[in-house]
Formats: sequence, C-alpha cells, structure tokens
Amino acid sequence: MKQVRYISNVSVSVKMENDVIRFSLDKPQYGGNVSQTKVTKKPKRVKMSRKAKLNELRLYRLKAKKKMTSPNPEVRIRYKLEKAKRKEEWLIEKLRKFELPKSPLETYDPEILTEEEKFYLKRVGEKKKNYVPVGRRGVFGGVVLNMHLHWKKHETVKVICKPCKPGQVHEYAEEIARLSRGIVISIKDTNTIIFYRGKNYVQPTVMSPPNTLSKSKALEKYQYEQSLEHTSQFIEKLEKELEEYKKHIRRYRQSKEVEAKDSPSDM
Repeated sequence: MKQVRYISNVSVSVKMENDVIRFSLDKPQYGGNVSQTKVTKKPKRVKMSRKAKLNELRLYRLKAKKKMTSPNPEVRIRYKLEKAKRKEEWLIEKLRKFELPKSPLETYDPEILTEEEKFYLKRVGEKKKNYVPVGRRGVFGGVVLNMHLHWKKHETVKVICKPCKPGQVHEYAEEIARLSRGIVISIKDTNTIIFYRGKNYVQPTVMSPPNTLSKSKALEKYQYEQSLEHTSQFIEKLEKELEEYKKHIRRYRQSKEVEAKDSPSDM
C-alpha cells in the first residue's frame, strides 16, 4: 500500500504547561500587510409570487385610472405627458440598435463627365423604363442590389422615392451614391434620381453592401420612426394644452382679485 501524505498550510506550535507538552494548530499567516477580508454575502432576491405580481399590477392600474378620471385637467394632462415621454425614451433606445457604423469605402477615381455627356445620359435615363423603387423602408441592401442588377444590361437606372419628404431626395442620392459608387446625373420631380454606372463599371462579387439593414429590419426601423414622430407631435400638443390651461388659471385668478378689490368700494 502506498502512503498518502496530506499537506496543509496550518502551522503546528509546541507549548509547555506544567511540564506537559501540548501541540496546537494555528491558522495560516500570509503576512502582516495582508488584511483578512470578510466575504459579504449578497442579499438573496426575493421572488414575487404570481398573486403579488397581480396585486402590484392592479394597484398600478388603479392609480392610472384615478389620474385619468381626475376632475383636475392639469393632473390628466401631466399623466398623459409623462406616459408619452416614457414612450419617447423607449423608442429612442430601440432606434439606437439599428444604427450601423459607416464602413470606410475603398479609394477609387471618380469619373469626370462633361456637360454634353450628362445631357445625353439624362435623356437616355428619362426614355428608359427601368427603375428601382425606394419606399417606406428607405435605403437598405436590397435597393443597391437591384441597381447592380439593372446596371448589368443598362447604363442608367432611375430611383423613384415614394413616399418622400421635402429635401429627403438629396439625402437618398448621397447615401445611394456612397453605397453603389454610382454617379448622380439629375434629380427630377422631387422624387426621381437618375444614376449612371460609370464608364469602367465592373459588377462587384457582393452586390449588397455589408453594413446595411435587411428588408425586415428596415421595415421595423420605419415603424419605430413613425411611432416616434407621432409621439413627439403628441407631446408638443400636450405641452401647448398645459400652457393654455396655466394661462387660463392665471387669468381667472387675476379676475377674482380684481372683483375682490372692487367689491368693498361699491358698498
């Protein structure tokens, strides 16, 4: 049988008491400078029962109902305003997830076109019927992919933006030109852009840029943006209502003070 030796860091001390030898075990000492830290136990998270959660939800709904049915208009407006601001913060946090870093594009020599070439390409682009739609999703990977597919057989392609806010066409033109490396020939009717592929065009192996949203993600982003726009408009409306109510209260108090001053003089 093999002998097994157990090694520990405990020190053994010998003491003499009344001609009797006593052995005692001491705790290990790691040095005078090192202080022994006590491990603090984290408080356990108390799990709420299903009944407690339902009671808390009922209490919250009861408080909200009291504010909504309050006879004081200021309480009702302030409750709606707080709720709308909370929703606005939540929507901004959601939209931050869709922000993509702009990848540094490869350096390339931009082609310089003369005015005659631009005029000719504009006429060609207007006559041809091939186009790429940009709808409510905005510019995403599928738009650039469709442009490259059109450029396989045509020199020019039209990009039609519907619905389009005033001034948004120029933003779309810059973004699409950056992603597709196309040349903007003209912007027509505030919603149509004509792009030229270039003289030395070579179809890329990956036609959809990597740092772009997918079709489903672009739609989700659009829905959040619409909701944020309506919420901000609702907040502005509520703030105006609150200001008008405060002005009404001030006028009412001033009229009461004037009546109180005039009443003793009449008597």
